Amino acid sequence: MQILGAKIDDITMPEAILKIDGFLSNNSHFLTTPNPEIILYGHKHSEYRRILNNSDLALPDGIGLLLVSRLLGKPLRECVRGADMVPEICRMAREKNLKIALLGGLDQAAIQNAAAIMRGWGNTVVYAEHGVVKKDWQVPSFHEKIVKEMRACEPQILFVGFGHPKQEEWIEQYRNALPSVRLFMGCGGALDFIAGRAKRAPVWMRKIGLEWLWRLALEPKRIKRILNAVIIFPLTVIYASIRKQ
Repeated sequence: MQILGAKIDDITMPEAILKIDGFLSNNSHFLTTPNPEIILYGHKHSEYRRILNNSDLALPDGIGLLLVSRLLGKPLRECVRGADMVPEICRMAREKNLKIALLGGLDQAAIQNAAAIMRGWGNTVVYAEHGVVKKDWQVPSFHEKIVKEMRACEPQILFVGFGHPKQEEWIEQYRNALPSVRLFMGCGGALDFIAGRAKRAPVWMRKIGLEWLWRLALEPKRIKRILNAVIIFPLTVIYASIRKQ
C-alpha cells in the first residue's frame, strides 16, 4: 500500500525475514524502514519519496503507520521495526558466512562499539566508520574515500545509520559502486542501540505504541520530531484523504 505516496509493504516479521533471506542470495537489494516522520518528509520532498519507492522492501516501522492504515481502511498487519530487524539480519549473516559493513552512528566510538558487539555475536564485520561529518557532506571526495575502502573489504551487507534522509540518499547514490553488497539497509539509530549509546523503550511500551513517549522523556530536544510523527503525520494523512474524496 501507499501512505502519502510512499510505499509500505504489508508484511509480518516472519515474512520479512523470509524475504530478506532470499535477498541475501544475490545482489543488490535495498531495504527501507519508513516511519511516520520519514513518510512525512517524503510527502514534502518528491525526490526522496522516489528513493523510498525504489526500495525492494519497505518495512512498516512505527505504530503510527498501523493506526493510520486503519483509518484508510487498509490495515497493516504488523509493525516491523528496523531496530528489531538488524539483529535478525546479523543472525542470517552468521548462518550464511556473510561479511558486514557499518556506516554512520553517533560517532566513531559508537560505531566501533557496535562492530565489536556484532563480532561478539559471531559476525564478520569488515568495515565500521562513522562516515562523513556534516561540514564535509557536500564534498564528493569524502564519500568516494568511503566507497573505495568499502570496495576493498567486499561486504555483502551494509547498514547505513545516518538517519533520514541522508542514509537513503547515500545508498541510492553509491549502491552501484558497491557490487559486492547484497543488502543495503538504512537503519537509523539501530547501530546506536546495539552500541549502547541509545536506550530503547521497554518491550511493553513498544507493544502499546508508546516508544515515542520514551524517546521524548530521554531526549526532550526531539519534541519537534515527536510532534511531526504523533500529530502532524496523522492530520496530514486525514487531510490528504479528504481531498481525494
